[in-house]
Amino acid sequence: MKWGVITFPGSLDDRDAFYCLEAVLGQQVVPLWHKDPDLHGVDAIILPGGFSYGDYLRCGAIARFSPVMQSVVDFANAGGPVMGMCNGFQILCESGLLPGALIRNQSLSYICEWTRVRVETTKTVFTAACREGEILRIPIKHGEGCYVADDTVLQQLEDNGQVVFRYVNETGEATEAANPNGALRNIAGVTNAHGNVVGLMPHPEHAVEALLGSKDGRKLFTSVLAR
Repeated sequence: MKWGVITFPGSLDDRDAFYCLEAVLGQQVVPLWHKDPDLHGVDAIILPGGFSYGDYLRCGAIARFSPVMQSVVDFANAGGPVMGMCNGFQILCESGLLPGALIRNQSLSYICEWTRVRVETTKTVFTAACREGEILRIPIKHGEGCYVADDTVLQQLEDNGQVVFRYVNETGEATEAANPNGALRNIAGVTNAHGNVVGLMPHPEHAVEALLGSKDGRKLFTSVLAR
C-alpha cells in the first residue's frame, strides 16, 4: 500500500510517521510537500503533528490553505482514507473535513503524557481492526487539544457514531480525572460521516513498538491494511 505523509513548515512528527509506516509496517511511503498539490497516486494520507506555519492565527488555520490541502479535500470526498494526528487533527477541523475545533487546554499548559483512549466505534477505516470498547494506551503532547463543538454538533456526533476515541481511566471510565485537556465529553478523536477521515489528538505513530512503551497505535494503521 502506498501512503502519503504531508510535511508543512513546522511539522515535526512527519519523520515519525515515516518510520512507523516504512520501518515498522513495511509500507511504501511518499513524502507530500505542502506546496505541491500532486498526491502522487497514494492510497492513504497522514497529516502529522507539529506546529504548521508556527500555529500563527490558530492551529491549522493557515495550513488549510496550502495547495496540497485542496487535493486532500478532494481525495477525502472521494472516499480516500485520511488521518490527522494532533496538529493534523486541527488542520482537518479547520479544513471542514471534520466537525468541531481544538482550543487551548483547560489548564492553559502544554501537556506531554501517556493517556488511555477507548475505541467508541470500529466503523472507520482506521479502527476496523480494533474492538469496540478496547482501551489503547497512546501518548499525547499538545497545548491546544481541548475538543469543542456546539451542543447540536456534539449530539449529532454521538447519534451518528462519529466519536471514535474518548479519554478514559484504567478501568475504561470516561472520568474528569482521565480527561487531560478538558475536551468536551472526553472526546479524543472524531470521524466524518463516511468513516474515511479520522482525527485524534493522541499520537499513534509514537506507540508502535514495545521499546516506545506501547504498540497500541499500530492498530490504527493496520486497520487500513486489513480492508
